[in-house]
Amino acid sequence: MTEPAAARTLVGMARANGDRTATVTSVTGEQVAPLLVEQLLPRPDAVRSEHLVVDGAIDAAYEAVRRADFMRAWRESRAVRALFAARGVGERVVSLAAGHGRPPEPPPPETMRLADLPARGEWVLLGEDPPHEIAFGAIGRFWSGETAWEQIEAAQFATFDRPGFARIACGFSLRPYGEKRTLVSYECRTQATDPESRRGFLRYWRPLSPFIGVVLRSQLRVVART
Repeated sequence: MTEPAAARTLVGMARANGDRTATVTSVTGEQVAPLLVEQLLPRPDAVRSEHLVVDGAIDAAYEAVRRADFMRAWRESRAVRALFAARGVGERVVSLAAGHGRPPEPPPPETMRLADLPARGEWVLLGEDPPHEIAFGAIGRFWSGETAWEQIEAAQFATFDRPGFARIACGFSLRPYGEKRTLVSYECRTQATDPESRRGFLRYWRPLSPFIGVVLRSQLRVVART
Protein backbone atom coordinates (compact mmCIF):
# COMPACT_ATOMS: atom_id res chain seq x y z
CA MET A 1 0.00 0.00 0.00
CA THR A 2 1.34 3.43 -0.94
CA GLU A 3 2.01 5.73 2.01
CA PRO A 4 0.04 9.00 2.10
CA ALA A 5 1.97 12.20 1.44
CA ALA A 6 2.00 13.16 5.13
CA ALA A 7 3.47 9.83 6.14
CA ARG A 8 6.09 10.02 3.37
CA THR A 9 7.05 13.48 4.62
CA LEU A 10 7.51 12.16 8.14
CA VAL A 11 9.70 9.32 6.88
CA GLY A 12 11.93 11.87 5.17
CA MET A 13 12.05 14.05 8.30
CA ALA A 14 13.02 11.07 10.43
CA ARG A 15 15.76 10.11 7.99
CA ALA A 16 17.08 13.66 8.11
CA ASN A 17 17.23 13.25 11.88
CA GLY A 18 19.50 10.22 11.59
CA ASP A 19 17.04 7.34 11.30
CA ARG A 20 17.94 5.19 8.29
CA THR A 21 15.40 2.40 8.82
CA ALA A 22 12.26 3.06 6.78
CA THR A 23 10.76 -0.40 7.32
CA VAL A 24 11.07 -3.30 9.72
CA THR A 25 10.61 -7.02 9.10
CA SER A 26 7.84 -8.88 10.92
CA VAL A 27 8.15 -12.44 12.18
CA THR A 28 6.46 -13.58 8.95
CA GLY A 29 9.06 -11.81 6.82
CA GLU A 30 6.67 -9.04 5.76
CA GLN A 31 8.06 -5.52 5.46
CA VAL A 32 6.18 -3.27 7.88
CA ALA A 33 6.44 0.53 7.90
CA PRO A 34 7.18 2.09 11.30
CA LEU A 35 4.51 4.03 13.13
CA LEU A 36 4.41 7.78 12.69
CA VAL A 37 5.64 8.29 16.27
CA GLU A 38 8.53 5.90 15.56
CA GLN A 39 9.46 7.96 12.53
CA LEU A 40 9.26 11.20 14.51
CA LEU A 41 11.20 9.95 17.58
CA PRO A 42 13.07 6.77 16.62
CA ARG A 43 15.28 6.85 19.76
CA PRO A 44 13.11 8.11 22.64
CA ASP A 45 14.22 8.46 26.23
CA ALA A 46 10.82 7.30 27.49
CA VAL A 47 7.76 5.57 26.04
CA ARG A 48 4.32 4.88 27.46
CA SER A 49 1.66 2.90 25.55
CA GLU A 50 -1.92 1.98 26.42
CA HIS A 51 -4.52 0.02 24.42
CA LEU A 52 -8.29 -0.36 24.30
CA VAL A 53 -10.71 -2.34 22.11
CA VAL A 54 -13.65 -0.13 21.10
CA ASP A 55 -16.92 -0.89 19.33
CA GLY A 56 -17.15 0.03 15.67
CA ALA A 57 -15.25 -0.49 12.43
CA ILE A 58 -11.89 1.19 11.95
CA ASP A 59 -13.23 4.16 9.93
CA ALA A 60 -15.72 5.07 12.64
CA ALA A 61 -13.13 4.56 15.38
CA TYR A 62 -10.67 6.84 13.57
CA GLU A 63 -13.26 9.61 13.38
CA ALA A 64 -13.97 9.11 17.08
CA VAL A 65 -10.26 9.60 17.82
CA ARG A 66 -10.19 12.83 15.80
CA ARG A 67 -13.43 14.22 17.28
CA ALA A 68 -13.03 13.08 20.92
CA ASP A 69 -12.87 15.99 23.36
CA PHE A 70 -10.01 14.97 25.64
CA MET A 71 -10.96 17.65 28.17
CA ARG A 72 -13.66 15.16 29.14
CA ALA A 73 -10.93 13.02 30.72
CA TRP A 74 -10.15 15.97 33.01
CA ARG A 75 -13.80 16.86 33.69
CA GLU A 76 -15.09 13.30 34.22
CA SER A 77 -12.19 11.63 36.06
CA ARG A 78 -11.39 12.61 39.63
CA ALA A 79 -8.11 10.70 39.34
CA VAL A 80 -7.00 12.78 36.34
CA ARG A 81 -8.00 16.05 38.05
CA ALA A 82 -6.12 15.02 41.19
CA LEU A 83 -2.99 14.21 39.18
CA PHE A 84 -2.98 17.56 37.42
CA ALA A 85 -3.68 19.37 40.69
CA ALA A 86 -0.76 17.59 42.37
CA ARG A 87 1.48 18.45 39.44
CA GLY A 88 0.47 22.10 39.71
CA VAL A 89 1.23 22.16 43.45
CA GLY A 90 4.63 20.58 42.79
CA GLU A 91 5.45 23.19 40.17
CA ARG A 92 4.52 26.05 42.52
CA VAL A 93 6.63 24.61 45.35
CA VAL A 94 9.69 24.20 43.13
CA SER A 95 9.24 27.65 41.61
CA LEU A 96 8.88 29.34 45.00
CA ALA A 97 11.89 27.47 46.38
CA ALA A 98 13.91 28.76 43.44
CA GLY A 99 12.80 32.33 44.19
CA HIS A 100 10.79 32.73 40.99
CA GLY A 101 7.51 33.61 42.67
CA ARG A 102 4.22 31.87 42.00
CA PRO A 103 3.88 31.06 38.29
CA PRO A 104 0.63 32.09 36.60
CA GLU A 105 -1.98 29.38 36.07
CA PRO A 106 -3.62 29.70 32.65
CA PRO A 107 -7.24 28.53 32.50
CA PRO A 108 -7.77 25.10 30.93
CA PRO A 109 -9.06 25.10 27.34
CA GLU A 110 -12.77 24.54 26.84
CA THR A 111 -12.15 21.69 24.40
CA MET A 112 -9.18 19.66 23.17
CA ARG A 113 -9.74 17.76 19.93
CA LEU A 114 -7.15 16.38 17.51
CA ALA A 115 -9.31 17.57 14.62
CA ASP A 116 -8.75 21.15 15.81
CA LEU A 117 -4.97 21.01 16.21
CA PRO A 118 -3.07 23.56 14.10
CA ALA A 119 0.16 23.16 12.11
CA ARG A 120 1.70 25.93 14.23
CA GLY A 121 1.35 26.41 17.97
CA GLU A 122 2.28 24.67 21.21
CA TRP A 123 0.60 21.30 20.53
CA VAL A 124 0.50 20.66 16.79
CA LEU A 125 -0.71 18.00 14.36
CA LEU A 126 2.34 16.10 13.07
CA GLY A 127 0.85 13.66 10.57
CA GLU A 128 -2.07 11.45 9.59
CA ASP A 129 -2.56 8.16 7.77
CA PRO A 130 -6.38 7.76 7.82
CA PRO A 131 -7.89 5.56 9.12
CA HIS A 132 -4.82 3.96 10.68
CA GLU A 133 -2.81 6.65 12.47
CA ILE A 134 -2.72 10.22 13.67
CA ALA A 135 0.24 11.86 15.42
CA PHE A 136 0.63 15.10 17.37
CA GLY A 137 3.21 16.60 19.65
CA ALA A 138 4.88 19.48 21.44
CA ILE A 139 8.30 20.78 22.47
CA GLY A 140 8.92 22.25 25.88
CA ARG A 141 10.48 22.14 29.32
CA PHE A 142 8.23 20.61 31.96
CA TRP A 143 10.39 18.97 34.63
CA SER A 144 12.00 21.85 36.53
CA GLY A 145 9.13 23.50 38.36
CA GLU A 146 7.48 25.50 35.59
CA THR A 147 6.01 24.18 32.36
CA ALA A 148 6.86 26.16 29.23
CA TRP A 149 5.87 25.12 25.70
CA GLU A 150 7.53 26.37 22.53
CA GLN A 151 5.58 27.81 19.62
CA ILE A 152 6.59 25.54 16.75
CA GLU A 153 5.82 24.66 13.16
CA ALA A 154 4.96 21.00 12.66
CA ALA A 155 7.70 20.72 10.02
CA GLN A 156 10.32 21.76 12.60
CA PHE A 157 9.52 19.01 15.07
CA ALA A 158 11.69 16.13 13.85
CA THR A 159 14.89 18.18 13.57
CA PHE A 160 14.52 20.49 16.61
CA ASP A 161 17.68 20.14 18.72
CA ARG A 162 18.02 23.32 20.81
CA PRO A 163 19.45 22.39 24.26
CA GLY A 164 17.22 22.64 27.31
CA PHE A 165 14.08 21.09 25.83
CA ALA A 166 12.33 17.79 25.20
CA ARG A 167 10.15 16.70 22.30
CA ILE A 168 6.91 14.80 22.94
CA ALA A 169 5.37 12.78 20.10
CA CYS A 170 2.01 11.11 20.69
CA GLY A 171 0.07 8.92 18.33
CA PHE A 172 -3.08 6.89 18.04
CA SER A 173 -2.84 3.81 15.83
CA LEU A 174 -5.83 1.67 14.89
CA ARG A 175 -6.30 -1.83 13.51
CA PRO A 176 -9.40 -4.02 13.02
CA TYR A 177 -10.19 -6.35 15.91
CA GLY A 178 -12.66 -8.93 14.69
CA GLU A 179 -15.60 -7.99 12.51
CA LYS A 180 -17.02 -4.88 14.19
CA ARG A 181 -14.45 -3.73 16.71
CA THR A 182 -11.17 -1.80 16.58
CA LEU A 183 -8.02 -1.99 18.68
CA VAL A 184 -6.92 1.56 19.50
CA SER A 185 -3.34 2.01 20.70
CA TYR A 186 -2.14 5.27 22.25
CA GLU A 187 1.61 5.84 22.53
CA CYS A 188 3.57 8.81 23.84
CA ARG A 189 7.31 9.19 23.33
CA THR A 190 9.67 11.78 24.78
CA GLN A 191 13.23 12.64 23.82
CA ALA A 192 15.37 15.35 25.44
CA THR A 193 17.65 17.49 23.31
CA ASP A 194 20.80 17.29 25.46
CA PRO A 195 22.28 15.17 28.29
CA GLU A 196 21.48 17.59 31.12
CA SER A 197 17.85 17.91 30.04
CA ARG A 198 17.67 14.13 29.68
CA ARG A 199 18.80 13.62 33.27
CA GLY A 200 16.28 16.17 34.53
CA PHE A 201 13.46 14.71 32.47
CA LEU A 202 14.15 11.11 33.56
CA ARG A 203 14.11 12.13 37.25
CA TYR A 204 10.65 13.58 36.55
CA TRP A 205 9.47 10.66 34.40
CA ARG A 206 10.35 7.65 36.55
CA PRO A 207 7.91 8.29 39.42
CA LEU A 208 5.22 9.75 37.13
CA SER A 209 5.11 7.12 34.40
CA PRO A 210 2.36 5.01 36.05
CA PHE A 211 0.22 8.12 36.49
CA ILE A 212 0.77 9.12 32.86
CA GLY A 213 -0.73 5.73 32.07
CA VAL A 214 -3.84 6.69 34.07
CA VAL A 215 -4.27 9.79 31.90
CA LEU A 216 -3.78 7.86 28.64
CA ARG A 217 -6.31 5.22 29.66
CA SER A 218 -8.81 7.93 30.59
CA GLN A 219 -8.40 9.49 27.17
CA LEU A 220 -8.90 6.13 25.47
CA ARG A 221 -12.17 5.74 27.38
CA VAL A 222 -13.25 9.14 26.03
CA VAL A 223 -12.63 7.78 22.52
CA ALA A 224 -14.76 4.72 23.31
CA ARG A 225 -17.64 6.94 24.47
CA THR A 226 -17.46 9.34 21.49
